Amino acid sequence: MVAAGDAGKGEADVAERLDIEPEMVVQEIGWDEDVDDDVRAAIEERCGSDLLDEDADEVVDVVLLWWREDDGDLTDTLLDVMTPLSDEGVIWVLTPKTGRDGSVDPADITEAASTANLAQTANVTVSDGWKGTRLALRSAKAKR
Repeated sequence: MVAAGDAGKGEADVAERLDIEPEMVVQEIGWDEDVDDDVRAAIEERCGSDLLDEDADEVVDVVLLWWREDDGDLTDTLLDVMTPLSDEGVIWVLTPKTGRDGSVDPADITEAASTANLAQTANVTVSDGWKGTRLALRSAKAKR
């Protein structure tokens, strides 16, 4: 049970769990009607601006990639979404939780990330229906 004062707190915390900071530029890829709008709203509130859509061409700090099992080739998509990333940028692959329609085998994400020269650095629960896998450029990880 959620106390009255805690209502909405989980959604706001998700932006923190995703390491979203004020003034970050966040691009959203793979939006569809099944995405969690509370997660999107929390991220927009935390970064202080709207999420950029798939057609944006500016340098971004974070890519939110909503990904489902039948969305195609994850490696190709990761290579595409890496293009606008800043040197220290990250990709969050958001997938339906295990047992839900469209869930993705974690090994598939690991394999695609490795092929795209990305390092898997964290896994988080973002909502009741979605989980997130944080991917970073290997060169950026090595600098830390």
